[in-house]
This record gives sequence, C-alpha cells and structure tokens, in this order.
Amino acid sequence: MKDVLKPFVLITGGSSGIGLALAHAFAARNYNLLLVSNQANALEECKSILESKNGIICNTFNIDMTAKDSALRIFEFAQTHAPDIEILVNNAGMLVFSEVVETPLVKLEAILQLHIQTPTAMCKLFGEKMKANRKGHILNVSSISAVMPYPGISLYGPSKTYMRYFSRALRSEMKLYNVNVTCLIPGATETGLYDPNRVNLTLAKQLGVMQTADVVANNAVDALLKNKAECIPGWLNKLTVISLPWIPSFVIEMINRHSTILQKGNKALG
Repeated sequence: MKDVLKPFVLITGGSSGIGLALAHAFAARNYNLLLVSNQANALEECKSILESKNGIICNTFNIDMTAKDSALRIFEFAQTHAPDIEILVNNAGMLVFSEVVETPLVKLEAILQLHIQTPTAMCKLFGEKMKANRKGHILNVSSISAVMPYPGISLYGPSKTYMRYFSRALRSEMKLYNVNVTCLIPGATETGLYDPNRVNLTLAKQLGVMQTADVVANNAVDALLKNKAECIPGWLNKLTVISLPWIPSFVIEMINRHSTILQKGNKALG
C-alpha cells in the first residue's frame, strides 16, 4: 500500500535523462516523487512505471519551466500534491549548440530563465519551508562545462557556472538551518542528448569518457544524502575539472576555428 507519509522528492526535468534516472534512484530508496517537466506523455509513462515498480506515490506536473512564473506555479502545485518536499532537485535544462549571435533572442532568454532564474526561485520558495522545518536537501545540477565554458555552448556553460557557485553560497547560508545543498557536476552522460548515429556510445562508455545516467544518478543521491558539497562522478571527470582551467585560451580558440571550418565545409558539401 502506498504511504502518503513518506517524504517527497521534487525533480524538475524528471521525465528523461539524468532526471528520470534520479527518479528511479530515489524511488528505490523509498521516497515519494513529484516529477516536473514539459513532456506530458512521458510524465504519465514514468508515473505508471515508478509506482508499479516501487510501490511509491509519483505525482506529476506538466509545465514549461522557461515561463517566468513557473517556479511559483510549481510551488503552489506542490502545496496540494506533495506538501512534504524533503528534497528539491533542480535538474531541468536545455543544450543548444550555437554561437550567441546566431541564437534567436527567444531561445536565449528561455535558456537563461530555465538554467538561472527558475531554479534560483525554486531554491528560495522551497528553501524557505526547509529553513522553517530545520531539515531538507537541495540538489542543483551543474555541468563539467561550468569549469571552462566552450565556444558553441556559450550560454549553457556560463549558466551552469552560475549554478555551481550559487550552490556553494546557498550551502553556506542553509547549513545554519540544518538544510544541505549539493551540486552535481556530471560530464558526458548517455542520454537522448547524443545521437548514437554520430557518437559511438558503447566505445565512449568503455573508455570512461561517458557514463550512464544511472551511474551518475546513484552517485548524486549518495553524495546528497551524505551532505557533500559537490558530486563529480567518475575519475576522468574529476581530473578534467582540475585540468581544464589550465588550458590556454589560444588552444580553445584554435579548436573552435578548426571545428567551425569543418562545419562550414560539411554544410557546403550538403
């Protein structure tokens, strides 16, 4: 029988990728779930699978988190459908490969809203209740690209840099109230983001360049429940975080010029 008294975990972007893997990891640890995303059909499918497999409650909320009022709407929905949010996971994101000047303004604003403004507001709204209750966890998902933003993802990387340092500052503030904040910094992860026709996923995983979403998620949940400040899954990713900032800028510029030439050549051939 499903137990409504179990604490709830709210996961944004919880219907696919790392977010869905996190949902399975928390459900396996006997948490109820509130999954939030803009994929209505996927949410219902996830709800059915997670509830039947784990005997937990999995409520869902379909919403576009690039909308300016989305954080408040999610908070209000949670008051009725998951009033005891013990863990907040800010995972939703989008990756656009494009130069800034070639990115439509609407898309640019959506990325910044989704990666910065909405999760910050979520931390404020749910963090306020956690502070009052003197308990809770917040898991913010950053990216290895936060360490050294790369051309072509000039919006994604820096916005994830914000999330990393925001999490550090928030952690210091919330520690006074027995609330833990952890930042997940994953490297390349096997999700729908990568086209298997263009990327050899099997080889990438064998070489340790890419990890499965399940591995990343379980590492993240373990780190969160141990109150760790950051989680960087995989030894190669840990090495990358240390070494990337030392790469001279001219090397990055040279790689970018080379890749731009190749892309233009491919377009011409096409």
